[in-house]
Amino acid sequence: MHNEKMIIGGLPIEIIRKENLKNLYIRVNPPAGDVTVSTPAGLKDEDIELFVLRKLPEITKVRDRMLTQERESKREYVSGESHYLWGKPYRLQVVHEGTRHKIVKTPTKIIMTVPEGTNTKAREKLLIEWYRKELKRILETVVIDCEKKTGIHAEEFRIKNMRTRWGTCNIDKRRIWINLQLVKKPMECLEYVVIHELVHLLEKNHTHRFHALIEEFCPTWKEVKKILATMPLDYMEKGEKETDDEQADIERYL
Repeated sequence: MHNEKMIIGGLPIEIIRKENLKNLYIRVNPPAGDVTVSTPAGLKDEDIELFVLRKLPEITKVRDRMLTQERESKREYVSGESHYLWGKPYRLQVVHEGTRHKIVKTPTKIIMTVPEGTNTKAREKLLIEWYRKELKRILETVVIDCEKKTGIHAEEFRIKNMRTRWGTCNIDKRRIWINLQLVKKPMECLEYVVIHELVHLLEKNHTHRFHALIEEFCPTWKEVKKILATMPLDYMEKGEKETDDEQADIERYL
């Protein structure tokens, strides 16, 4: 594998040539919208350029959305911060007492109790685990409802904290990953993403049939997608990289 740079359509593109790759893949990487193309090692430059030029409108659309959508500010997990749960903001209250770590939700607050001297990383980990338990609790019911509605069954659902994808699926293993960040969005967003990924088990790409099935199973999907496109994304450090399976594949954004 080796990397090189090309300018295509006025955009700097990082080309990653891989020996075992059969197809080309375009990814737009957050938070700065850097574009990478993974390609078979022996493919000619002109073929790569033609492929990127055909996809340029989609690339531009994704980059513009990535660069303009608001991200949360960096969190210190201290009293007074606002943290979302199912689309509603809650004020964080940190109480330093005792030896136990726990979180309790009231109608307006998330109360985090930690021992004196607990650092920022430990407070962050506690809140993330609390979010994970909350999402898992709700996801079980949502999956049952969505599988009944679509008639499509996945072998397994897992939760992962992803920066750019709301969900992803492994069609061969019939395994679906759900983004932990959905616990912060209105519940209808979780329902839409579960249906979206279930439909991918029937239709791999975003074809006319795919969208027709989404329309049938989730008639309000366009409104829900707007909510996901306007609510703040998770904070991300400049220069922070994601793992390959979490990158913003163009096809997943259309």
